[in-house]
Amino acid sequence: MSILFENDLGTVEISEEVIQSLAGAAATECYGVVGMASKQFFRDGIAELLKQENYQRGIIVREEDKVIHIDMYVIVSFGVRISEVVHEIQKKVKYDIEAALNIQLGSVNVFVQDVQRKD
Repeated sequence: MSILFENDLGTVEISEEVIQSLAGAAATECYGVVGMASKQFFRDGIAELLKQENYQRGIIVREEDKVIHIDMYVIVSFGVRISEVVHEIQKKVKYDIEAALNIQLGSVNVFVQDVQRKD
């Protein structure tokens, strides 16, 4: 899936993978984030920590009525205030994507899949 935008100069096509990479990079820069998690894969009840090249398995980009929504699955550090970390992820992802791609995001939904110690 790709997202199309039209302006006075023509059409811009942005692939879903670009948005996923930008969102994943922004989220992992936030304090308290151990990394991205896969939406579906659990091993022994623990969420799988994704590497940068696999962020698309933990980020879903949806387009509804020409508005883009992002669902992210993350792993946070033990001992942090989860609500604050999630709020920071939402703010940073929204800002970075809107600044880089000049598009408006409808929502950034963050799902905490696991809490781990950052070793």
